[in-house]
Amino acid sequence: MSGQDGDGGAPRGAGRPVRLLEVVPGLAGAATLLASLPDALAGAGPALGVAPAGDDTAAARARDAVVGGGRGEGARTVAADVAVVLATSGSTGRPRGVQLPAAALLASARATYARLGGPGAWLLALPVTGVGGLQVLVRSLVAEVEPLVLASVGGAGRFDPREFADLTWRLDPSLPAYTSIVPAQAARLLADEAGLAALRAYEAVLLGGARTPPALLARLREHHVAAVTTYGMTETCGGAVYDGRPLDGVGVRVLDPDERGVGRLALTGPTIARGYLGDDGLTRATFVDGAHLTGDLGRVTDGVVEVLGRLDDVVQVGGVNVAVQAVEDLLLSVNRDACVLAAPDDEWGHRLTAYVVDPADGGEVATDAALAALVADRLGRAAVPRTWVRLDAIPHLPNGKPDRESLRRLG
Repeated sequence: MSGQDGDGGAPRGAGRPVRLLEVVPGLAGAATLLASLPDALAGAGPALGVAPAGDDTAAARARDAVVGGGRGEGARTVAADVAVVLATSGSTGRPRGVQLPAAALLASARATYARLGGPGAWLLALPVTGVGGLQVLVRSLVAEVEPLVLASVGGAGRFDPREFADLTWRLDPSLPAYTSIVPAQAARLLADEAGLAALRAYEAVLLGGARTPPALLARLREHHVAAVTTYGMTETCGGAVYDGRPLDGVGVRVLDPDERGVGRLALTGPTIARGYLGDDGLTRATFVDGAHLTGDLGRVTDGVVEVLGRLDDVVQVGGVNVAVQAVEDLLLSVNRDACVLAAPDDEWGHRLTAYVVDPADGGEVATDAALAALVADRLGRAAVPRTWVRLDAIPHLPNGKPDRESLRRLG
């Protein structure tokens, strides 16, 4: 991108400083960010480098991504229109600081309301240090309705379906009720009588952070939950495609499609970020001519976007292309949770390891041999994992994505 300096997206001569805002878990952290956002969105004072508080490795990496290290005001500056610098999840590597203009954040909030049917009251159930939780705050500011916040948000405690239900019934009944959750939270709410009743009270339940397993989505809709799948990322100010349909103003292109119409997805529109803080090279590679080139494979059919997995999730096993996401989706259809990882293999090119959590109480447990037979029948012998690991639970990041690095350390 032309006219940028070394801060990845800021035009030369820009000089708005970035102030680190360390967000503590729970109600206090969400309230602090909510109080700071109006000035940031209005261009008053510094931009906010939002990161979780704490001295653990994940917090330190997020802090480094949004201000360049340290706890004071960062040495880096951004363009005058950038309101927030937010770290990516780091699920596929080192977190990156994404520069989010005020206009992009507000455009995303307004496009969401245009799709859902108008402003409403929100229950915040996601960490505000991620784009899903941040956008709940921005949408609440646009609606001029203060959100209700789970006390456990941001890791302050364990997600409690009963608390979710209690707060749901405290939302203003004269307004549409909205919430945004990750699939793991949806599964826990489905399994709780009070949680399910609360889910059914919402005009829209946005599902994001991680891909929603088809079986889970089917169960939600069977129970008359107004579930809306969302696709987007920090670089697009959160969800930009709802139930396969791009939000107003959002464009989706497929780059270099193959004979099936499958290729790399590129998103355009008013919600696109400026680029990465301090990483000019990555900004030039992934923000091109107003589009964000994602790391995802997909296709668009009659205006409906289908996301098929990550670019790096298609691996060769014995000379056969295997879509790791497809294996994972299949295992999720018969297990409570699952994650599949690919690792290089000198003989076969790659080998797959499947981490599975047995079905909930009363569900039939499939043996490793039965799961292998299912994968072979549906996806071919090359897609069968070489190793099966049974776990009590799959570790997840705060945004709901499987913590793949933790799983790799398990071996």
